[in-house]
This record gives sequence, C-alpha cells and structure tokens, in this order.
Amino acid sequence: MMPNNRIYPLSIFFLVFLFSYLSSSGQIVLKDKKYRVETKIFSETDSVPLKLDIYYQGQITEKKPTLLFVFGGGFVLGRRDSKLYEQYFNTLIEHGFKVVSVDYRLGLKGKKFPTPFNTSNLKAAIDTATADVFKATAYLLKNSKTLGVDTSMIIISGSSAGAITALHADYNKRNATPLAAALPANFQYKGVISFAGAILSYKGAPKYAVAPAPTMLFHGTDDKLVPYNKVRLFNRGFFGSKYLAHQFKKNNYPYYFQYVQDMGHEIAGSPMAENLPDILWFIENYIVKHKRYFMEVDFKDADKKRTFNLSAAKKVIGN
Repeated sequence: MMPNNRIYPLSIFFLVFLFSYLSSSGQIVLKDKKYRVETKIFSETDSVPLKLDIYYQGQITEKKPTLLFVFGGGFVLGRRDSKLYEQYFNTLIEHGFKVVSVDYRLGLKGKKFPTPFNTSNLKAAIDTATADVFKATAYLLKNSKTLGVDTSMIIISGSSAGAITALHADYNKRNATPLAAALPANFQYKGVISFAGAILSYKGAPKYAVAPAPTMLFHGTDDKLVPYNKVRLFNRGFFGSKYLAHQFKKNNYPYYFQYVQDMGHEIAGSPMAENLPDILWFIENYIVKHKRYFMEVDFKDADKKRTFNLSAAKKVIGN
C-alpha cells in the first residue's frame, strides 16, 4: 500500500511474500513428544479440499481454549504448516491451548493484481478467505466435542494476509454481514491477535455494530505492504493497525497496540517468536480476566536489522 491515499501495485506484495515464503520453508516441528497434530478436511470448495491441522497435547477430546490461525502469503501463496509459526504454536500448546491452523482459497493466485482504481480482486480475495475461515470455524463448532474445542474460547489470529482475514472475520461477524451467516448468531470470536493486518472497507472508516473482540495489534511503522495507518481513495480504503487502534480508543473498545519503529513487514512474523510473553499476557488479562485495558507500546530496537527488502525479493525470481 502506498501512503498519501494511493494503493500499491500488488505485484510488490507478491515479490516480497515469495521471498519470505522461500526463506521460511519447512514444516512445523513439535517440540515435545506429548504434542500431537491431526489433520481434517473441513470443506470441499471448487473441487479443492480445504484442510485444518489441530495441534494439541493430551487427548484430542479434552476440552481446551483454541486459537484459530490464518497463514500469510499475500492471498497468492503460503502454507498453514510453515515453520515460521513453529514457536508460536508450540508455546500455545505448552500453555494449554489447542491451535487450529487452516487452509483457505488463495483468491489472488493467477489473477490480475489490484490497482488504485480497481481493488475488486483484492476485495474478492479477502471475502473468499474470510468465508473459508467461517467454514473452518463452523466445522470446529459442529465437532467441538470430538475435537475438544471450547466454543466459548475461540481466539482468531493471523499473519499479514492472514491477519487481514482474521480482522475481517471479527469485523463481519460483529456487523452480522451476509458473509457471517455461516456461523450461529450467538457465536463471537473471543479475541483477535493480528500481526500486520488491516481492514479493507468500501464504506469509509470501519465501524462496528457490536463491539469487537479484544484485539491485539502488532505493526511496523515503515510497513510498505500492509498500511500501518491508512490509505484511502474516495470512500474506499485500507485501514491499518494505527488507524484501528485510534478507532478502538475513540469508541472505548479494549485493545493492545504495539508499533515497532522503523520496521516494515518483518512484524508480520517476528512477534510470534519475540513477543510470546506479551501475547500470553494479553490472552490472560484481556480475554480470560476481561480487563478493559487500552494499551499502546512504542517499541524500537536500535540493533535490529531489516530482513525484508524488494531488491532481494526480485533477485529470488530473477527480475
């Protein structure tokens, strides 16, 4: 996304994500022999089976709070079992959670990238991913007893495109949009944890008919892929973590926002290794104890180096 009310050509989005994907290849390794993973098909859509992986310890039927995770990849690529998420998943399992990592259809794969004046492909990709996440959620609700899912404690989380999808899932559910009709009216996600996410709105600034779930936002202030603040063209815009935090504060919605000075899209992944105590603290206080905190953390590590850059991405694909 471009600052000053313009939208990036999404080809840049693809370049950097391809680089990040190749550099983080490999599957998740469970760190304890007591940890387990089971794979289920939750939907057959467009003749494509969509799968989810359930990570847990103990018996799968044991009822536990559950974090539903949505991977990143610019709606072009990505994997639900990427090694990038290994530490995040293992830590949550260690602390008594089930982690459910889900597939979704990659709506920008093979499609023309959006332009500043035509974001229809991007909107369709987000809606498609959100619909698939709702199907995965419905599957967990329907099979909660056999899968040991505490339906009153489902947290949704995602990285980059997955964070966009996670934010849209709660946004659509709280506004009871037609997209959310796949889920029971009385169901709501218990919390949202977003790593470099945003909300795409065609109706001006995002508004919630029902207060959103307690939301944890991480974002780099120099993110050139997913807007840190907002980009807007007429009544359409992408509203990033800074803007969402401002709106949450204005409307008295509990939130936690950590913005990392001078860092870019690295923050789509780094908190899943570097901010695990913060994430566990957020879950305990905001979600379990229902604390109505409004918290912003201005963070800078003067010794930390940037790891995402466009020139390296272009070399990977030979441009």
